[in-house]
Amino acid sequence: MSEDNDQKPDSDQGQETDDQLAGRIKGSARQIWLAGLGAYTKAEDDAGRFFERLVQEGEQLETKTRGVVEKQIRSVEDRVGDVRQKATGTWDRLETMFDERVSGALRRLGIHRRDEIEAMERRIQALEAEIHKLREKDEERSEEE
Repeated sequence: MSEDNDQKPDSDQGQETDDQLAGRIKGSARQIWLAGLGAYTKAEDDAGRFFERLVQEGEQLETKTRGVVEKQIRSVEDRVGDVRQKATGTWDRLETMFDERVSGALRRLGIHRRDEIEAMERRIQALEAEIHKLREKDEERSEEE
């Protein structure tokens, strides 16, 4: 009997040890599973926050970049405006010089400017009107005589 008693407790102890070990393994597996779920949830939350932070940083960078680009555009536009004014002034001076030289050459050749010709035409019209009045007066005198 003592051998039977010795064997039973060992097998009962072995059975309890196997059950305890299985329970511990199940508990550990459950804890690992829950830890994995927690890590997934945390990663998802962190990824969402991380994404939002990236969006905010991108917006800030876009704002800074837009300001710099707009400043550069204004600078270039100002420079273009200055160059345009200088070019216009230069063209105006060249045009004036050209007009003066052509007018001088035409005068030397005896060709009058348009405004001079128009003034002469007005003077001729005034003289013709005066001649016409004098003829009418002459005709009136002739008829009276």
